[in-house]
Amino acid sequence: MNNKYPIEELEKRIGYKFNNRDYLVTALTHSSLMNERVINTTDDYERQEFLGDAVLELVVSDRIFKDKPDMDEGRMTKLRSSLVCESSLAASAKTFELSEFILMGKGDDLQGSRYRDSVVSDVFEAVTGAIYLDGGLKKAADFIERFLLNDYEHKAFFVDSKTNLQSYVQKNGSSLEYRLVGQSGPDHDREFVMAVYIDGKEVARGRGHSKKLAEQHAAYEAYGRINDGKSICI
Repeated sequence: MNNKYPIEELEKRIGYKFNNRDYLVTALTHSSLMNERVINTTDDYERQEFLGDAVLELVVSDRIFKDKPDMDEGRMTKLRSSLVCESSLAASAKTFELSEFILMGKGDDLQGSRYRDSVVSDVFEAVTGAIYLDGGLKKAADFIERFLLNDYEHKAFFVDSKTNLQSYVQKNGSSLEYRLVGQSGPDHDREFVMAVYIDGKEVARGRGHSKKLAEQHAAYEAYGRINDGKSICI
């Protein structure tokens, strides 16, 4: 267990002070920590993650429904999926360094698990569930609005950047390829550099702590350049 900051600091960053801090401790506790303890003194985050996932879907659905009166059910579903997916939640969590507060077993921590999008997104959902349990739906919605739904159309476009770019090249009869062109850092915190090529010509590069995320950044940059920085309407 090697979280960087005290738990009180996380409360300051998210703008919510818990009445029962045990909810937050549970939301931050990874199963690897439980496995290393002889006697379990708390639960891991999985049950609160389940609850937080449901709260996120409700709040995001409500916002889209109110903001997009002319959008049909299929497009609303697609937009919601883009916002509550793993990469979107992980990106939102990075704005307040959620990964640094995760309570994790030493072995998983040394492997860099606290920085994996899959883990960070799960903890984001668990924290959402913790706020809901401690303060109700309004407080949980405030958290979601502040960290996930701010500038949400831009976030959804970023998440869908690879799909958007793929559609563009297919429409124009072009070829699309991603290539690993660089990597750096220790094994537990490696950064990858991916380049995107259209018809064999490099268009843009992106960086990320996984090849998938680096490809996403590259696709976002490429699509922006192709369209002179204009985003498509959702």
